[in-house]
Amino acid sequence: MRKAYIYVIITAFLFATMEVSCKIGGASMDPLQLTYIRFVVGGLLLMPLAVAHLKKHRIRLTAKDHLLLAVVGVIGVTISMSLFQVAVMMCNASTISVMFCVNPFFTMVFAHLFANEDFSRNKIMVLAFALTGIFFMMRPWDVQAGNSARGMILIILAALVFGLYTIVGKVIQKKIGFVAQTSISFLYGAAVLMIILMILGRPVIAGLSANIPVIIYTGVVVTGLGYYCYFKAIELSDASTGSIAFFLKPAIAPVIAVIVLRETILWNTVVGILLILTASLMNLVPANKWKELLHRK
Repeated sequence: MRKAYIYVIITAFLFATMEVSCKIGGASMDPLQLTYIRFVVGGLLLMPLAVAHLKKHRIRLTAKDHLLLAVVGVIGVTISMSLFQVAVMMCNASTISVMFCVNPFFTMVFAHLFANEDFSRNKIMVLAFALTGIFFMMRPWDVQAGNSARGMILIILAALVFGLYTIVGKVIQKKIGFVAQTSISFLYGAAVLMIILMILGRPVIAGLSANIPVIIYTGVVVTGLGYYCYFKAIELSDASTGSIAFFLKPAIAPVIAVIVLRETILWNTVVGILLILTASLMNLVPANKWKELLHRK
């Protein structure tokens, strides 16, 4: 179990550097090109694990499976991550890093709408805390320097679509597992994004040699190694333990943005972080568990 928590901490740190690295990379590369490259690299790095899992469990993918994986990839990579990257370039990395962490709460809503999961009073409170946190992060009464209304709207849309990606992904995930679903859908989503880049006349591989450090970090370290550590945490414990990484990220990412990009954290950002962390904790620990803890002697 101790190893699982080590992987959780590594995952949280790597994911917490995502917005900063993507902002730095987006300054020298086309935002959509960077998204395409990092998910191609990440998907290929995870492929050996995916193949090993499919062989071990003797799983054969059908044409229907590939179609569903392509849909999942388009939702998660082509749409959500493209919106994410564009939003990163329009706002402070600290703001984006925290606001994107609300995607599990949107997943909760989609699970209720499409998977008939119960929407309890605890979940309503969780959603209320998360939305209030978003309000303070956006600071609509006086938008913080470095942020833009358009960028914050885009990151909310990115989180919303990523929540849908999670729900749709669970359909195929039950058959082929989380690693295979992630790796293959990453590659399908990147392939569609490559076609879009070509249609729009944007660079696909041009300029890559001049941005090797950015590609290695965003593709290999953040996307590839980050998800590998996440999978190892789940393998050594369970999904709930693995999800702690996403609970830790809102607390770590703004600090990294301050150190690396010299961003300023204002009081509203602190309030927003605390509200979203509270929502994450409430979502991570169900209401009945809180009752057990409070009544334990």
